[in-house]
Amino acid sequence: MMAVVRRVVAVVVACVLLCAVTACSPRSADWTDQEYTIAAGGSTGVYYAYGTRLAAELSGALDVTMTAEETAGSVDNLLRVSSGEALIGFAQGDAAADAVSGTGAFAEPLEVRALARLYDEYVQVVVRGDSDIDAVSDLAGKTVSLGAENSGVNVIASRILDAAGVDTASVRNPELDLNASIAAMERGEIEGFFWVGGLPTPGVSELAQNSSVRLLPIPQEWVNAVNDRYSHAYRPADVPAGTYGIADSAPTMAVPNYLVTAASTPDGVARDVLAGLFDARLRIAAEVPAAALLDRRSAIFTGPVPLHPGAIDYYRDQRG
Repeated sequence: MMAVVRRVVAVVVACVLLCAVTACSPRSADWTDQEYTIAAGGSTGVYYAYGTRLAAELSGALDVTMTAEETAGSVDNLLRVSSGEALIGFAQGDAAADAVSGTGAFAEPLEVRALARLYDEYVQVVVRGDSDIDAVSDLAGKTVSLGAENSGVNVIASRILDAAGVDTASVRNPELDLNASIAAMERGEIEGFFWVGGLPTPGVSELAQNSSVRLLPIPQEWVNAVNDRYSHAYRPADVPAGTYGIADSAPTMAVPNYLVTAASTPDGVARDVLAGLFDARLRIAAEVPAAALLDRRSAIFTGPVPLHPGAIDYYRDQRG
């Protein structure tokens, strides 16, 4: 009997050693040895922080090479995912809805699918604390960045200005990404900028530590007007008091963001990405608080962007 036990133990030890030597992982056979990319937005935004940590987690868990790449934002991310330049990417729900319907910034529908609803992003219209700009309607004639070209920020900024009755052409827009907007604000070259991201956004937090800032209010009637005209992807929200050192809460607009992939991504790859994402949730949240908001019960609500078939398989398995 003891001899049998010793043989079983020896087999188990050998398997463990073999896994250590061959770096075995529970990944699907659908993966290859190529390098994979996450389309992750600007380097001072939540997307990039989240993507960098997720890339490290998936690389380790699946024994693949995955990196987060800086991009212009949601529209750029969707284009990269659709073309196969990136395996997965982050995208605002409104930009993703436009992508699958071929409207807005997209000349034709993109074959993209959702893996998960991650968390809600907040529209942040940032001006200097000593600015005489008190409302979005004051932005006409001002130098204000409406976001980089091919960004989800640019999409939302244009829609909010329209709801506020401000002609977009009347705003001097240098089309800066978040990094450049913050730098331009610090140099006094712009009077404000639009941003859409999780709370708090690292780059805006750093700006607020160095100088006083305010957030312009976005009233609920504007949110309703944007929803009526576009994809009903938005909801009224508040930036909590204390965020960026601001004394009072600020009414604003929130939009969900999704982790997306191409429709052609193999089902096994999609399942593995989701398994790694949920397994790493709390570890990522230690550095990126927004990651703690990921929840299996709400992750499936990605309409009008269809869930990837591999994602559907994953969520069904988790219910079992």
